[in-house]
Amino acid sequence: MHGKRLTWLGCFVVIAALLIGHAGSQSIYSSSRPLAANVIVPQARSFAGGRRAAVEVTEVKVGVVILEQAATTTMDISLRNPSNRRVEAELAVPVPEGAVVRSFSFHGKASEPTAKVLPKNEATRTYEAIVARVRDPAMLEFIGTNLVRSSVFPIQARGTQKVRLTYEHLLPADGDRIDYVLPRTESLDYNVPWKVSVRIKSKRPISTVYSPSHRLETRRVSENIVSARIADDARTEPGPFRLCYLLERNGVTASLFSYPDPKVGGGYFLLLAGLPAKPSHDANGPGIKREVTLVLDRSGSMSGEKIEQVREAALQVLAGLKKGEAFNVIAYNETVDPFSKQPVIKSQRSIKAARAYLKSITARGGTNIHDALLEALRQKPIAGMLSIVLFLTDGLPTVGQTSEITIRNVAIKANPYNRRIFTFGVGVDVNTPLLEKIALETRATATFVLPKEDVEVKVSQVFKRLTGPVLADTKLDVIGRPPKERAALIRVRDVIPAKLPDLFEGDQLVVLGQYIGDEPLIFKLSGNYLGRKRTFRFTFDLDKATTRNAFVPRLWASRKIGVLVDAVRQLGADVGPLPGQRSVSGDPRLKELVDEIVSLSAEFGILTEYTAFLAREGTDLTRRDAVLAEANSNFMNRAILTRSGLGAVNQGLNNDFQRRQLVLNRSNAFFDANMNRVSVANVQQMNDLAFYQRGSRWVDSRIVEKEDEVTPKREIAFGSEEFRELALRLAGQNRQGAISLGGDILMVVEGEPILVKGPVEQ
Repeated sequence: MHGKRLTWLGCFVVIAALLIGHAGSQSIYSSSRPLAANVIVPQARSFAGGRRAAVEVTEVKVGVVILEQAATTTMDISLRNPSNRRVEAELAVPVPEGAVVRSFSFHGKASEPTAKVLPKNEATRTYEAIVARVRDPAMLEFIGTNLVRSSVFPIQARGTQKVRLTYEHLLPADGDRIDYVLPRTESLDYNVPWKVSVRIKSKRPISTVYSPSHRLETRRVSENIVSARIADDARTEPGPFRLCYLLERNGVTASLFSYPDPKVGGGYFLLLAGLPAKPSHDANGPGIKREVTLVLDRSGSMSGEKIEQVREAALQVLAGLKKGEAFNVIAYNETVDPFSKQPVIKSQRSIKAARAYLKSITARGGTNIHDALLEALRQKPIAGMLSIVLFLTDGLPTVGQTSEITIRNVAIKANPYNRRIFTFGVGVDVNTPLLEKIALETRATATFVLPKEDVEVKVSQVFKRLTGPVLADTKLDVIGRPPKERAALIRVRDVIPAKLPDLFEGDQLVVLGQYIGDEPLIFKLSGNYLGRKRTFRFTFDLDKATTRNAFVPRLWASRKIGVLVDAVRQLGADVGPLPGQRSVSGDPRLKELVDEIVSLSAEFGILTEYTAFLAREGTDLTRRDAVLAEANSNFMNRAILTRSGLGAVNQGLNNDFQRRQLVLNRSNAFFDANMNRVSVANVQQMNDLAFYQRGSRWVDSRIVEKEDEVTPKREIAFGSEEFRELALRLAGQNRQGAISLGGDILMVVEGEPILVKGPVEQ
């Protein structure tokens, strides 16, 4: 009891310090002091007066500690002076509202450094002063946020300097969800690496941690402590770092992000759901056991190292099964050879026999995928278990029924026990659309093992994710308030994914869609929860819908494009040398799908390997027929006609990312046909808008397809009073980033096309 009292006292002291500090910071520091020669904004860039070289930001390390709703953020900023003379610099750091500086320090001899928070009005004047001095609108992106401004400190000629800033603020809560935001620029030009780590500690158990902005690597320390960090490959991804976490309730916990959009009759939503920290301790039932069937390719092309890796992978899967769970093994080439006629319970005896069976497998012969799949699905499962198939192949079907459509239909129409089929394509000589469709239709995933990658590692990674089924046969419905439950059928549309996956320990569920109207949404999530049928109801008001949740429609659009691309790729099953198959080049289904993909790509600035040409300098988006013709050709030659090989695998990886996308992809990065990682630099996603670069002009995606027909109603010159008023007006809509782009900007403001003239060099 004494320990609890101290904990509560500590929280009270932190909260009180934040409130008092914020109240006392309003007039203690002024923005009227002249700017230093170098103004360093680690979230965006450094600015130098005149023609001097700016101090460079080489790295930023951020450590965040969240205790209940109190967040302490420490930024270690590494600087380098590229000039031959000592320079004076100061720090300007955009921070969330309510932030209070706890400490500011740097290495070196100088007067005692200070840093204070400027409230919004003074912060705005400082942003404007920087913009006016360097004639660069970049800082306008942060208008509307508070600002930490430091005292002046020196950086020696050709020297380096490290600066540390620590600030605290209270995090907003929305029901069981706590949100954290670290302001940063959305500009694609910004490539300073940020190492961000977060440690969350809460009295209530933490259900899940999620970031829509950057890929996270998370580690659960305990029920009440979770650590997370930005993944290494996401350290240079631009944009604000957003993180939220859900506090656990009884069973499944959920929260809703909503974005208003009158064009769709309501807006867009993102439903985030998490599981208990220790679901296996739930008292409602014994839990869900797994029945795993391993289907292993033993054709001649699997000889050597591949068959050895497959054998080891199978042994690891069997070892990973828990007491009371079941398994079977099926090896196939031109014939199908099951270990057992039906799944068996794991025991010392059954494992010993399975080891001997695996040891006897040799690689030779052809590949009969159809019969192997049929054998795995026809076996009667053990009652009460979640039936999982791990299906592995390294080649195309060569024996028996080889039709892609026929094999695909086995999984869809000849799967009486609804087994989940996790497919593995080893090498590049596999039919990737086929393996993807089999997995997608059965609530599973497809995995591709590239040449020189280890089969054992890939299989083990997937199987590890399938630990501890918590919610199976998951179903999501939207219901109305009694007695109008049926009226809720039209409240949502274009929900993705349409078929929800099973949820295992540590999983989170992210569902995106459009909502209609502004009345509260009531979701009903049901399924087999730890061995028994349960239903969870969640009611969400839409009065918190905001354009600050701009990631919601963009993630929805990306997933929607992924679904449409998958539909195009499946049309390729109609193309081939076998009787009855036909060309789809003139198929109205292809035209409809390509038209919708191009429209979504252009509107949201989300480009794929098929539509990247939209950003090409020579592409005239006003010539709709020419654009659709080029897109149609790309889809025919790549998505439809390329069924196997490295070029097919790259499409599979790209499409899988989009269909299940959890985080923004601002740079439109994707794998090309040679598995090189490429990105598109002349399409800029900014707030909830997108802009295409055309020469020295940026064009709003909402009018880019009719640019030659648009006559601006007004021209607004950079630096004018009208320009300043526009910046403030856009800040109220959370769209101020739109005029932070360099050059001229043709955009729509409140339904009116205007031309913002960029700064003229002097």
